[in-house]
Amino acid sequence: MITAALVGNPNVGKTSLFNILTGSNQYVGNWAGVTVEKKEGYLENEVKIVDLPGIYAMDTYSNEEKVSKDFLINGDTDVIINIVDASSLDRNLYLTTQLKEFNKPIILVLNMIDVAEAKGVKIDYSILSKELNVIVLPIIASKSKGIDELKKMLIGGDFLNPIIENGYQFQHEKEAYAYIGDVLKKCLSYNKSKTSSPTEKLDKILLNKYLAYPIFFVILALIFKFTFSWVGQPLADLLGELLDNIIVPNINSILANSSPWFKSLVVGGIVGGVGSVVVFLPVILALFLGISFLEDSGYMARAAFIMDKLMRKVGLSGKAFIPLIVGFGCSVPGIMSARTLESEKDRKLTALLVPLMSCNARLPVYAMFTSVFFVGRATTVVFSLYLLGIILSFVIGLLFKNTLFKKDEEPFIIELPEYKMPEFKNLMLHTWDKGKGFLKKAGGIIFAISVIVWFLSNFNFHGMTDINNSILASIGKVITPIFSPLGFGNWQSSISLLTGLMAKEVVLGTMGVIFGGNLEVSLAQHFTPVSAYAFLVFVLLYTPCVSTIATMKKEYGNKMAVFSVAYQLILAWVVSFVVFRIGSLL
Repeated sequence: MITAALVGNPNVGKTSLFNILTGSNQYVGNWAGVTVEKKEGYLENEVKIVDLPGIYAMDTYSNEEKVSKDFLINGDTDVIINIVDASSLDRNLYLTTQLKEFNKPIILVLNMIDVAEAKGVKIDYSILSKELNVIVLPIIASKSKGIDELKKMLIGGDFLNPIIENGYQFQHEKEAYAYIGDVLKKCLSYNKSKTSSPTEKLDKILLNKYLAYPIFFVILALIFKFTFSWVGQPLADLLGELLDNIIVPNINSILANSSPWFKSLVVGGIVGGVGSVVVFLPVILALFLGISFLEDSGYMARAAFIMDKLMRKVGLSGKAFIPLIVGFGCSVPGIMSARTLESEKDRKLTALLVPLMSCNARLPVYAMFTSVFFVGRATTVVFSLYLLGIILSFVIGLLFKNTLFKKDEEPFIIELPEYKMPEFKNLMLHTWDKGKGFLKKAGGIIFAISVIVWFLSNFNFHGMTDINNSILASIGKVITPIFSPLGFGNWQSSISLLTGLMAKEVVLGTMGVIFGGNLEVSLAQHFTPVSAYAFLVFVLLYTPCVSTIATMKKEYGNKMAVFSVAYQLILAWVVSFVVFRIGSLL
């Protein structure tokens, strides 16, 4: 079987090309001994394609560069697919000159040729191929143009025809760029009549020093409005009505003649626990549709660029903003994506701040509480929670910068891709990928915890009993004094927070089991608007789920994991206490 290594700079369409070539026939893991994501896939079961990490060079400074270099040396690579941005060949070809040193056949895939043409750039592909002694293939990955020719070339082994010459051994970077400049003079021409590209025009507005930050926060506010006012929450409400008015009554009717404990397990345990979480799937999908749109459009990289100045205040570069943004989806990939940062100091500090970002697991809790206590103000309240997480990450980052991580700052280098209208298919795939993970969790851990909570809330050591005399109530009453100063001094809330350590969605699932019946009515009886907001603040900030803790341990060791657990628990208690006390005085 032919093995092809897919290599390229970040933001050149490498992931899109990999997905098109391999379809669903792909696998994700980690490189042996190195915590860098490994992607492999197969083209018609004839060509194995290995998607190497996005890198700018092979100078072996980062784990990604070390992994890529090692694979090209020891991985039995038959051909290198080097994908580049056709509109930025002067920057992208530096990596190409280094790939030549491995003396492997190279297919130089020029992506986004439509963007290059829009800029007035004309490329003579035959001259470029001759000068670099590689196969040159123009494509537009977002529109799947040129892909069939690439597939045919890989399956047929046509890339083996060119004679492989010894790679270039440049002593200095300047020599490499001088060589690239000479090559481009021969194969590039420019249409001088072309005006500024759409990207250049948009960047004059979106990256304007006065407008950049207001526009950024307006975009975030619109995404939250879309999620909680226009689409996500209204659909969740419809699902909730379907559950309460049709599904539950029908299940009750079907189980009318079954034993009381079994009926209680199904309706109060499984449906009450899992159902109370699953109804918020539209909220999750709506939020990630918005985030995926920003990523695919090219704006997310600019958000990192915009935030660089602020991130410097806490000793990080704007590049660290990307793992924080990923943390809005889930802390686990957020912490893992911190691997791409250049220094150990940046990686550790970013990993400690990522769990302060409000992950999607907390969304069902926010959505339920805001629908009960903050009717008509849900968007504002949820936005304030996300903003609070960001503000506190800066405060904690500033504190850690001046205590635990007193080291030099790293330079900030990021490629700003061309703006493009995201493909509908890709948006749906990215969005569904997040939703699928949410449903898997609902069918696994949330289901299991719901059954366990039902059992503990219906039994004590003498058999089946009233919930207030159950094992769960006994445990809850022991830990309740910890939370009483925060405004939610009932054992039900305490237990929900405890089970939430497994997964934050379980907080709501546990409440659905414990309270039973109409959860909205039960919440209104146990919380006030002030205590409800203090509870949401605690959910935002307290100890992350076991998956996040395990990831922290794997990436940075036991001490870091224990420190993360402890400092977030203390932070959550202190901030919730302040919020409740100040709110009670207003």
